[in-house]
Amino acid sequence: MKFEAVLFDCDGVLVDSEPIVNGVLRTMLAERGWVLSEAECMRIFIGRMVRDEKERIEFHTGQPLTEAWLASFRERRNAALENELRIVANAQAAVHEVHERLDARIACASGADRHKVELQLRKVGLHDYFEGRIFSGHEMPRSKPHPDVYLAAAAALSAPPQRCAVVEDTLIGTAAGLAAGATVFAYVPQGEVEPFLRAGVAAVFSDMAQLPALLS
Repeated sequence: MKFEAVLFDCDGVLVDSEPIVNGVLRTMLAERGWVLSEAECMRIFIGRMVRDEKERIEFHTGQPLTEAWLASFRERRNAALENELRIVANAQAAVHEVHERLDARIACASGADRHKVELQLRKVGLHDYFEGRIFSGHEMPRSKPHPDVYLAAAAALSAPPQRCAVVEDTLIGTAAGLAAGATVFAYVPQGEVEPFLRAGVAAVFSDMAQLPALLS
């Protein structure tokens, strides 16, 4: 394998969480008067922290975005994930192979809060692969699209970012990986490929089973 370490995003790469989380968010925003289609909600919020969209949410709902509301969102989100979350197809085999070939030099670097990331990895049986090497954008000075979470993951693995591969599924995450100096591989099972190619990814792929060969 030509990389010293591989850094995985979580949502949309390892777990199929984004439709679940956005469903909860749409419901809670609609309760406050801001009705969004599934596509609109995904376009606005995917890859971003909800609190980072505070001004937009307050503008459309006419209500303050409070810590209590955010806590309620996280509670309802976590309950939905516990009930509905599924692993991304072929992710377990891909992670296992990369983990073995790199002697465990892999990490999970997510823009989400640590509780959510660890809940999800445990739910789908991937936590043991990443234990001790899980990084949350909430714990960094800046979250994605800034490179902080990927730089922290690379440093923890004692790997130069330029010798790391990043696996991402969003343009925001792609920007973070590229800003860190890593080589980015974009997992795009459906949707437009061109924006990722224009952003400068090394490759776009549609099945996690393809990943180990791409990394070689």
